[in-house]
Amino acid sequence: MQQPKILYLSNKNRKIAGFCGGLAEYFNVDPTMVRLLYVIFTLLSMGTGLLVYLIAWLIVPRNPKE
Repeated sequence: MQQPKILYLSNKNRKIAGFCGGLAEYFNVDPTMVRLLYVIFTLLSMGTGLLVYLIAWLIVPRNPKE
């Protein structure tokens, strides 16, 4: 039986809190692309992305394996 994927804040692909790096590891994509898309989302949503990032930083746990 396969283990379920869990979203964690990244310890190795982090610039600020590791949320975008964690998303990149979860979806197995390049962290730079996730960060770029996240910046575009934040700009287009008039800053709502910043609030989402801060909430995710508080809610999503750190990866205990790293």
